[in-house]
Amino acid sequence: MNAPSITTSSAQSPAGTTRFDLAAAVKDSAKAALITLGLSIPILAYKTDQSGADLFLTPRWGLVAIFCAIVFGLRLALHAFTASRSYRKALPDPHQATEAVHAEPSAYQKVSKFGIPFFLGIALTFPILIYLIQGGLNESRYWVDLGILILTYVMLGWGLNIVVGLAGLLDLGYVAFYAVGAYSYALLSTTFGLSFWICLPLAGILAAFWGMILGFPVLRLRGDYLAIVTLAFGEIIRLVLINWVDLTNGGAGISSIPRATFFGLPFTAGEGGFAATFGLEFNGMHRMIFLYYLILALALLTNFVTMRLRKLPVGRAWEALREDEIACRSLGINTTNTKLTAFAIGAMFGGFAGSFFAVRQGFVSPESFNFLESAIILAIVVMGGMGSQIGVAIAAIVLVGGPEILRNLTFLQAVFGSGFDPNEYRLLIFGMGMVAMMVWRPRGLISEREPSVILKERKAISGSLVKEGHG
Repeated sequence: MNAPSITTSSAQSPAGTTRFDLAAAVKDSAKAALITLGLSIPILAYKTDQSGADLFLTPRWGLVAIFCAIVFGLRLALHAFTASRSYRKALPDPHQATEAVHAEPSAYQKVSKFGIPFFLGIALTFPILIYLIQGGLNESRYWVDLGILILTYVMLGWGLNIVVGLAGLLDLGYVAFYAVGAYSYALLSTTFGLSFWICLPLAGILAAFWGMILGFPVLRLRGDYLAIVTLAFGEIIRLVLINWVDLTNGGAGISSIPRATFFGLPFTAGEGGFAATFGLEFNGMHRMIFLYYLILALALLTNFVTMRLRKLPVGRAWEALREDEIACRSLGINTTNTKLTAFAIGAMFGGFAGSFFAVRQGFVSPESFNFLESAIILAIVVMGGMGSQIGVAIAAIVLVGGPEILRNLTFLQAVFGSGFDPNEYRLLIFGMGMVAMMVWRPRGLISEREPSVILKERKAISGSLVKEGHG
């Protein structure tokens, strides 16, 4: 529902500034609350409780009133924010066209000098910090598992960022390469007995090969048409995994996948294991901590390769392709090879992540690689800021770690009732967050990046001059 005009012009003001119309804002907010009330009656007003064979309707009008009040307050705050922004835009800039234009370091550039090393230090010492906080290895298992899950999505986001953020190719089927990597390791390890360290590069190569196969048919496609084809490719891979029973075992998946070893040392309790070799008491958490640092190393490798490629001619060709494909061709850049390299390299990192997923879970099935996974990975890239590495990492922490925080908000049951489960509303909160991002941060959390090439001195590039923010 579009907000009506709640500002009035002041004729006496020299700049024709606007004033906030409180009555109109309250009226519109009340309308929004009434609409919320109408929508809440069939959804929230009653809850079904079963007692034996009977169903009872339990009224929850208090919850409906809370939601209506929240909508009323948020709508009123939106009007106030819009009015204040219109007022600021109406005021003339006293420094406009009177000072020399120069580029000062942005807030992101100032903070990144200290913020990136700080967060990297947190990532490197995360298991140690959790061990000290929880007071034991077994007690910290949940948080180490959560760290592994977040880092997996960080790596997937950085891999997709090459295709979407740098090359500007909308890919809705990235989970297909994730599946290729997982099944490649599962089949090679269970059939031929190959170790994880041999299967890891092979999984990346096979995923890159499938990325090139996808790239050839879509060379002439852009925008929505490209998105539809990549979406279809992801679904084709999933259906092949389900129906090719002789190879993939169909919907039953592949189980008993061999675990990764520490360069030949298995994480077992017997002699020759990791704990016995280093004189440690056996604990199953040794394997989890090893997996944490393994996915951290893979994610940092993805980031390092991406940043290095961005400064090479192929990386600058990706960004030129993203900004304007016609101008890119007029400069003599081979757009065919540029697109294929973007698809292949992005798919390779997806294959690495899929191989890690298989060795961590010990079981893979087609249900793990549905379209929702592609949507989450793409949302991470868009929310973080397309082309921004640190933005993608922050978005992965928010989108993957956020639902886990909802599981621990049990104190909300005292407000909404004993049957209230905050985790049930995670998709609603996810949708509201994406809408808020489109309204207030359409370029993502971090919409500026370092320039690929610096000539003599470092200067910021205005967001109005490029498609995806600064630099």
